[in-house]
Amino acid sequence: MNREMPVGASNSGERVDSLDPPRNVHAEQALLGAIMSEDKVFENVAAIARPEHFFDPVHRMIYDLIVKQVDRKRLVTPDALMSYLHTEPGLAELGGREYLVTLAASAVSVYEAPYYARLIVECAMRRTLIDLGEEVACKASRVSPDATAQDLISEAEQKLYHLAEDQRTESEFGVLHAAAAKAISATEQAYRSEFALSGLSTGFKELDKWLGGLQNSDLLILAGRPAMGKTALATNIAFRIARARKLYEHSEGGNAGEMGGIAGYISLEMSSRQLASRILSEISGVSTDKVRKGEMLPVEFHSYASAAREMEHVPLYIDDAPALSIAQIASKARRLKRTSGLDVLFVDYLQLIRPTSSRDNRVNEVSEITQGLKALAKDLDIPVVALSQLSRQVENRPEKRPQLADLRESGSIEQDADVVMFVYREQYYVNQRKPADDETEKMAEWMNKMDNTRGKAEVIFGKQRHGPVGTANLHFNADLTSFGDPAFKTQSDAREAGAY
Repeated sequence: MNREMPVGASNSGERVDSLDPPRNVHAEQALLGAIMSEDKVFENVAAIARPEHFFDPVHRMIYDLIVKQVDRKRLVTPDALMSYLHTEPGLAELGGREYLVTLAASAVSVYEAPYYARLIVECAMRRTLIDLGEEVACKASRVSPDATAQDLISEAEQKLYHLAEDQRTESEFGVLHAAAAKAISATEQAYRSEFALSGLSTGFKELDKWLGGLQNSDLLILAGRPAMGKTALATNIAFRIARARKLYEHSEGGNAGEMGGIAGYISLEMSSRQLASRILSEISGVSTDKVRKGEMLPVEFHSYASAAREMEHVPLYIDDAPALSIAQIASKARRLKRTSGLDVLFVDYLQLIRPTSSRDNRVNEVSEITQGLKALAKDLDIPVVALSQLSRQVENRPEKRPQLADLRESGSIEQDADVVMFVYREQYYVNQRKPADDETEKMAEWMNKMDNTRGKAEVIFGKQRHGPVGTANLHFNADLTSFGDPAFKTQSDAREAGAY
């Protein structure tokens, strides 16, 4: 009855023969026998091995039946199983009931069973790797306009990632109390922290008050009309998160509420140089206009250069490749998390993401994109912040403050997002209504309105799955294209308060 075969994995780097795939039939026999001999064994291995992990078709069939019988709270002894398997020719060839009895007699102990289950899964994963390699080779050999080499790489990386995560996902599936324990842990962190945050701090106290920090697995939409400052706010948050991580790692101890994180920024619109220039202006206090025109004073240039040195080793990774698909973005994010770590991902912006496949209409395409971003947030267990444009209908009404209905293709975006935030600066619209110079009374009224709105910005929470909706007030510095908490009117105020 000895059907043992070599595992088949080569350690010499030689190509594995596809006719001799990795397997461990002895481990399969021992595990099946253990389950039939002791009911508790299945409880210990159910989260590790699945029927498709078994190499031998008969063993796969037996294990699949065991899963169903346990689910129905029925016996899984050789006699109990035989009543369902007596017509199976594969089992009959091996001896029928006698084979099941022999398996039970060669059972391993309850404590050894998980080890054998992992051996079975290891071989199954190796077989999947071989199949994936052959699939990639086959697809790569056929040149097609519908699938570029980069598309094939992204597809392979996605499958490899899910293969690597397969066991983690299985082992983490649990009952409610396990999820409750994680929730208590996050709540305790917020309770004990002076910042009262259960998530990743944005670096803005006003935003953190509303969000409690950026929460893992959440998809957050940051939307606004052009010139409202979406990109500026996103880069401000990304840099503050990354800089907090650098400071935390270089400090002795430190508060967990300030530990920051590794940030990834997918910029489909602006180049990495442009984004870096904005961040440098924000840190140095030198206006973006002066930087662009090269009109800096020596002291300003020195400050600008010092800011560049300050950015060294800040874990903010920027990818400015254009026209990426949602699959490519997911592939890049997984690769970054695997190689350098990743705690939060920013995507600028949603409408520029290329759909993986052509759809009947734009609404379906955006739905695919938002679902993909939400799935990515859950897969990597990180917050994903996606920027979004608003439709022009905002400009056609007297009240310019944005609403959920102003989102382009709003149905899918609103549905998939956990949080929807709008950036709004009234000063932008007041400035557009400047009267003629000879209209003295109107000019005085306009100047008064400009004074009242100058530097004021709002982040309107149109949807928040875990909290209230409302408005957070921020300060906006037009010269530096940067945001700050209302108390910090100048860059020096922010530095003194420890924001920079």
